[in-house]
Amino acid sequence: MTDNDQARRNIDIVTTAMRELFVEKDLTALDRYWAEPYVQHSPQLPDGLGALRAAVPGLEGFSWEPQRVAAQGDLVFTHSLVHGWGPGPTVIVDIFRLENGRIVEHWDVVQDLVRPEATASGNSMV
Repeated sequence: MTDNDQARRNIDIVTTAMRELFVEKDLTALDRYWAEPYVQHSPQLPDGLGALRAAVPGLEGFSWEPQRVAAQGDLVFTHSLVHGWGPGPTVIVDIFRLENGRIVEHWDVVQDLVRPEATASGNSMV
């Protein structure tokens, strides 16, 4: 398998996992696409899959709209517009590390969406 093939495979795993878990709220996705020990670097969640299992059912009006996705080695990066994670629209950059085809580590950067007309540059955040 080439590096490009592996990158595409990892992107497919992450985008499918995120859609099934967070959009479809299918908690069995955790068993298919994540693995323990799951290391969580987000300041909002502790390590382990139990935190995700507990958080997902309570997400109201959640939507995940990936705008950009890239992969390098065992890492997949998503740049997304998210509704339902906070009080307003949120832009999130997630970084996932995969091992043996499963998500085992996660980092994120979360920022409230600022409309282009309110930014110094006039450019969109997504």
